[in-house]
Amino acid sequence: MQVQSHYSDLLVIGAGLSGERAAAEAAAKGFSVIVLSIVPARRSHSSAAQGGMQASLGNSVMGEGDSPDVHFADTVKGSDWGCDQECARLFANGAPIEMRRLAAWGVPWNRVVAGRSVYFKGGEKFEKEEKKEKEGLITARAFGGTAKWRTCYTSDGTGHAVMCTMDNRCAELGITVLDRKDAVALIHDGMACTGAVVRCMRTGVLEEFRAKATVIATGGLGRLYKATTNAVICDGGGHIIALDTGVAPIGNPEAIQFHPTGIVPTDILVTEGCRGDGGTLLDVDQKRFMHIYEPEKAELASRDVVSRRMTEHMLAGKGVPSPYGEHLWLDIRHLGDRHISTKLREVDEICRHFLGVDPRKQLIPVRPTQHYAMAGIRTNKDGAVYGLKGLFSVGEAACWDMHGFNRLGGNSLAETVVAGGIVGAKIVEFLQGNEVAFSTAHARDALRKTEERVNSVATCANGRENVYAVREEMQQALMDGCFVFRNEADLQQCVARLQKTLDRARRVGLVSDGKGVCHELYSALRIEGQVKLALMIAKGALERKESRGSHNREDYSARDDKDWLNRTLAYWREGADMPELLYEDASPVFELPPGERGYGGGRIIPADPAWVAARTIK
Repeated sequence: MQVQSHYSDLLVIGAGLSGERAAAEAAAKGFSVIVLSIVPARRSHSSAAQGGMQASLGNSVMGEGDSPDVHFADTVKGSDWGCDQECARLFANGAPIEMRRLAAWGVPWNRVVAGRSVYFKGGEKFEKEEKKEKEGLITARAFGGTAKWRTCYTSDGTGHAVMCTMDNRCAELGITVLDRKDAVALIHDGMACTGAVVRCMRTGVLEEFRAKATVIATGGLGRLYKATTNAVICDGGGHIIALDTGVAPIGNPEAIQFHPTGIVPTDILVTEGCRGDGGTLLDVDQKRFMHIYEPEKAELASRDVVSRRMTEHMLAGKGVPSPYGEHLWLDIRHLGDRHISTKLREVDEICRHFLGVDPRKQLIPVRPTQHYAMAGIRTNKDGAVYGLKGLFSVGEAACWDMHGFNRLGGNSLAETVVAGGIVGAKIVEFLQGNEVAFSTAHARDALRKTEERVNSVATCANGRENVYAVREEMQQALMDGCFVFRNEADLQQCVARLQKTLDRARRVGLVSDGKGVCHELYSALRIEGQVKLALMIAKGALERKESRGSHNREDYSARDDKDWLNRTLAYWREGADMPELLYEDASPVFELPPGERGYGGGRIIPADPAWVAARTIK
């Protein structure tokens, strides 16, 4: 088989913020880098991030006294003690440095303006005087689950601003960024990864990309759910090629975040910055309710808590009926025209274009929807994937794991560049200290298997199941059985439905001929892997008999540190029909021993004190 071959020191699959940040770190040290993306880099989902990036700069008057220690504590509590505290510490320490680096590279952060500034908290207006010496420094807004205001922002288009800056940085460094390239398989021998088999989405031709190190930075898997804020490209593609190796695990597949404010009916995100800037949630009677459930944090409790409380309130009969199902209201009218037109301009455009609503005068219909995956390809603190030497992962595709069972808003966008830089530096160390031998046999084998897959689907050799019907069934199974609230009966039914769906996915055939630009073939090559990921989510949720962060079990409502202070590792072995679940300690050490979050309520079954003490840093 004649294929075009490409060679580089580093191959990065995914051109969002985390992938390009890791690429920039390696290129700055003189290594050759190729970055692949299924869309033009600036259309990566990183560009859709609105609210901002958390970093303890302490410049805002409401951020005085902030520090990496406070940020670290917020992150661990936000994770419901499910995170790797070593990674959380690396992140909290590195975030202020990275925000200033981004400013130097050209990100136009909103800045402190001296004088008296108007703020809203819970809809109530108040004023604070900014200190003169801070004028011009990077400012911040409030986000949920934080003790200080530390979310750096550029109005409500932070992701877009940072993505354009990062892409410019890659251009400056001479990095090759290729779009319309779909990585469909990794080249490996079961012990080491040496690149990927890639399908050109323009021509349909298979290509071979060989590299000494490979990074998966393909973002999330939200499109496994029917209701999600994620773009269509967030379909788990990177997760699939990793789990297909049979040796790389998915960490905490059951840890799926639901954002409180997806608009109804399209599920497009309106940023947490709305509530951070003073927006409130209202019920069918147009009354605030979050302060009843969460007197201290109200609308600015962590996302898992707000989503849970909103769902509880609707179940109590306080939802707003609509043709698209019940919802609640988000009210930002009191913020005024100037604030909405400048600091929430994308929210303004979304409301106008997708709802026909003017948020200065009208309420915004919202409800919880899938938004983020704490689940991801499991790596160590260096970003190295378990099981395959030379393979790394970063960003939402990875379970690094600083988020545990719930991430704080603003932490993931910051993670892209902070972890991207940290992991990029470790990749440089790997490239400097390792010689890699390329095996033509392994590459030919991967190419042959991929070509056989393409031909079998295109010729309907295994069946004629419609890929879109199968995807619909997978999405609905997760919506029905594995959403904000979960229980034994629904999860068992979800797993059973997905097992049948997996059989259908293995019998998908094309209606089209599969040649050239063919979205049907693109979807068909992913569908079996997507159903496997969905099964990992449902099976992981079924087996975890506790409630922690975003994983809410109605039948096991306590957080059980005694038996479940751990991380799920889900493998899909060759020839298997179900995932294999193993477990490891959530954190190798505790800088902050398990305790109460300070919001969210709920009973905690404590871990053995001696076990905790032995792992706590003195």
